[in-house]
Amino acid sequence: MNYTDYVTQIATMAVVPTTDPNYQIILPQMINYAELRIQRDLDFLSTVVSNTSFSLTSGNQYLNIPDSNFVTLQSISLASTTPHVPLMPVTKEYLQYVYPSGTTAAQPIYYAMQGGDPTTIGNTSIVVRVGPTPDQNYTLVINGTARETTLYQPSTPTATNFISNYLPDLLIMASMIYISAYQRNFGRINDDPAMAQTYESQYQALLKGAMVEEARKKYQAGAWSAMSPAVIATPTRG
Repeated sequence: MNYTDYVTQIATMAVVPTTDPNYQIILPQMINYAELRIQRDLDFLSTVVSNTSFSLTSGNQYLNIPDSNFVTLQSISLASTTPHVPLMPVTKEYLQYVYPSGTTAAQPIYYAMQGGDPTTIGNTSIVVRVGPTPDQNYTLVINGTARETTLYQPSTPTATNFISNYLPDLLIMASMIYISAYQRNFGRINDDPAMAQTYESQYQALLKGAMVEEARKKYQAGAWSAMSPAVIATPTRG
């Protein structure tokens, strides 16, 4: 489903003209609502990215990563070594206790999520602390999740993304929940009080199947395999 198909289908289901100026105003945030909700509900394998542009600096326990690069971090490895050495995630309290400032520098072993950049209003960076303090510069390989490119591209009518291509049903249901509020059908005292609840229940039903599919992609299904959950197999896998 491309951008034009999406706009037309939502307008048809909501019974509004695609040229309605109010409809055009809510389109960006409706797509934003639907895409962000789906990405938060589903841990997409397709959104896992690898970045090799960051390095640790000798004598500095901290690494700043702009939050535009990752939503979540999954792993950090030292790329300066052969083979690459993965760092182990721990709590920041552990690093503060075991590797306080001024301890002997060495090759880092651990990392912890420190928080946002305290020098920047809005915390636009993810701050990672490593331990021990690096004894030299180390290039890194960082894996984590990123946001999917949005479908909202009115200048490119044929634009698609992963969600619109592979989960168009879920995208439509999430969008209809949002547009229910636009049409004042979001509560029990409105003209169609069941509208939002109906689309919500359909969204939840579709979400269950999508969650299983994503788990299978990552070998997190039954018995940590890529197979669909076995209903009639005895004994069950998990």
